[in-house]
Amino acid sequence: MDKRKFTPKPDWLRVQSNSGDTNRSVMELMQSLDLHTVCEEAACPNCGECFGRRTAAFMILGRDCTRSCTFCCVKNGTPVQPDPQEAIHLAEAVERLGLEYVVITSVTRDDLPDGGSSQFAGVISAIRHKLTAHCPRIEVLIPDFQGDEDALRLVIAAQPDVINHNIETVPRLYKEVRPQADYQRSLTLLSRVKAIDPTRYTKSGIMVGLGETKDEVLAVFADLRRHGCDFLTIGQYLAPSPQHHPLIEYITPEQFVWYKEQADLAGFLYTASGPLVRSSYHAEEALQNTPSR
Repeated sequence: MDKRKFTPKPDWLRVQSNSGDTNRSVMELMQSLDLHTVCEEAACPNCGECFGRRTAAFMILGRDCTRSCTFCCVKNGTPVQPDPQEAIHLAEAVERLGLEYVVITSVTRDDLPDGGSSQFAGVISAIRHKLTAHCPRIEVLIPDFQGDEDALRLVIAAQPDVINHNIETVPRLYKEVRPQADYQRSLTLLSRVKAIDPTRYTKSGIMVGLGETKDEVLAVFADLRRHGCDFLTIGQYLAPSPQHHPLIEYITPEQFVWYKEQADLAGFLYTASGPLVRSSYHAEEALQNTPSR
């Protein structure tokens, strides 16, 4: 199939613009506390809806990523030192927004000895310390920490409700899409979570439309399940710019339904599959639709 840089978006990918008083109030809160959201940094198409619901996915450890994934809109650059006040500020934002479910992700920080895992643990601790009476459920979307098991153990010890690590694409496309990542290393991270704490829910996500085949996607489903992944998200890739990996194909809503059916057959406890699905989009629904352990 020919690679296309720009093609008109189909109707099912059209969303409302990011505007309104509630949206502005969320952005102003983040700015006042010197916090970042992956919603804005990654140019998520659902940003307007989520800010309108007074929800956001927090992005810790700065705005500059040490990796150069070709699908991602987050800036690659030289990062600053982690903000020692970030955990306190983030906990305050969670309280002021009245969040029942919190998603925390980060840029990849290969420059830090622990990959930033202690910052994840500190943020979780700060939220639980500040909101003792009614603590929200917490999901972390973590990088691979370059395979460092001790770094992963730091995050697990903080006991987030869900540990998410996105597989992103099929192994054949890793050199093009995730040149500094490793498919097997990501799978190993998910299985290590289960080996260290079998009660912890694990989650991953894949983008489609980058040139993968259906059989390759199904093989990823099988690999994730073999490594103990509980929850799965499947969404449409949208190229942030002509300099990023090109969009190869718009996947139809009917195809997303089929992918969900196949994921359910593979044994995932919860699957979100759709053109606008993103890893943190309505993330609370996974636990809401999963029986308590």
